[in-house]
Amino acid sequence: MPPRSQARATSRRGRAIHVLRPSRRVKVRHDLTEPEEGPPLVPEHLPVRAERKKLGRALRAKTPRESHAWWKASTDRPDPIALLEASNAGRLGSLVPIRHARMNVNPFSFLRGSALIMASDLARTPTVGIKVQACGDAHLANFGMFATPERNLVFDLNDFDETLPAPWEWDLKRLVASVWVAGRTHGATESQCETAVEACARQYRRWMNTLSRWSFLDVWYARVDAEELRDTLYKHEGESAEKSLTQARRRTQLATLPKLTELREGRRCIIDDPPLVTHTRRDDAEMLAEVLQVMGEGYLSTLPGERCTLVRRYKMVDVARKVVGVGSVGTRCYLALLLGAHAEDPLFLQVKEASASVLEPFAGESAHPNAGQRVVEGQRLMQAACDIFLGWCRVGGRDFYVRQLRDMKGSTDVERLSPRGLRQYAALCGRTLARAHARGGDAAVLRGYLGRGGVFDRALCDFARAYADQTERDFALFQKAVRSGRLPLEEEPA
Repeated sequence: MPPRSQARATSRRGRAIHVLRPSRRVKVRHDLTEPEEGPPLVPEHLPVRAERKKLGRALRAKTPRESHAWWKASTDRPDPIALLEASNAGRLGSLVPIRHARMNVNPFSFLRGSALIMASDLARTPTVGIKVQACGDAHLANFGMFATPERNLVFDLNDFDETLPAPWEWDLKRLVASVWVAGRTHGATESQCETAVEACARQYRRWMNTLSRWSFLDVWYARVDAEELRDTLYKHEGESAEKSLTQARRRTQLATLPKLTELREGRRCIIDDPPLVTHTRRDDAEMLAEVLQVMGEGYLSTLPGERCTLVRRYKMVDVARKVVGVGSVGTRCYLALLLGAHAEDPLFLQVKEASASVLEPFAGESAHPNAGQRVVEGQRLMQAACDIFLGWCRVGGRDFYVRQLRDMKGSTDVERLSPRGLRQYAALCGRTLARAHARGGDAAVLRGYLGRGGVFDRALCDFARAYADQTERDFALFQKAVRSGRLPLEEEPA
């Protein structure tokens, strides 16, 4: 850790600015207009870094930064409804109508559930040819809070079902498009949407610049503490930001026990809440056996030895099927209840089916033979800290991954953000995405390409506006398909 005397730096305007340290909480600037200068810098004169930066700058000749503003649906653009139907293949047919209902709320909910449609569109947009470990579904609602193994609360990307090595632009363009769509859906003006998108793109660019100067270890250890989310939003969102943190801290395994389970004839069981949480029509013993098989040696072999010892101390007592998310509805997902030393020592695990990433038709097949492994390895690379129970398995020809359920997890209600709050939150998400990309990508090359001016930021504003228009057109087609009966829809109970 560098001495305290290095804890402040001076900006070009002569202002003192705070330095972000990977392992220490720092004061956060509410306007988020400039990133901190970072931990001890790797010397700028290193030829390897300088040449990589120069390489990035040279890529502007091939793909001008202004070109990222472009979006226009081509005449041979695939039918978005046909793509949506294709994405339903392999899902549980009884749950697909619930997926459609969750997408039918507004354009933002539609965007959340249409990752394949946007992946198909992004594949037609300009790229510079640099791949990172991409999230694949980096929209505004896929960022949130969760606990590290040390029980600290952090803010990060939290959904990696579509992760794959892919062009870095695809994640960022999905993020900025979701910012504009969310803002427009919830009453922000076009000017306010533009301001939020520009803040998001600017923070991505500036933080990639900053991270490119850090040592690889400092980049690896960097994280965003959840208190920074509270401090960032508190000025404009009041007590709701503090409330989100408080609720997340209360979502422990023990606190979840009375909410999700009950005693039946002296046996702890998961509470049915159809159609969201159900014991399937099959014999419960059969379903339990299937999940036990998932949780067997195949899964344990993907965990470090000491964590295998921990898992083996728990006994599975019940399993139910669980409906999750928007885009994930219809995939096989189970909630497993395990008990340890006594009746109040629960462990809730989510066992979720993994399939091919929506990016694979456009970015190439995954190097991992197991889709669950693809999800887990991508998450471990992109997240600053990961769930200690994260692992994968294959059962009956289907791939699964396993993680904890509700382990101090929390999220920001994007729909309740004020326009100023949206700008602050979008900026924090842009910064977080830059860190995630820098862990598995070449920050120096990206720094050289992005530069220090706002050319790229403004280009993404134009793209986000155009794609928000496209999303609304696709949403109208979706609603028409629902009304005609082409897409079945089942409203959930209130």
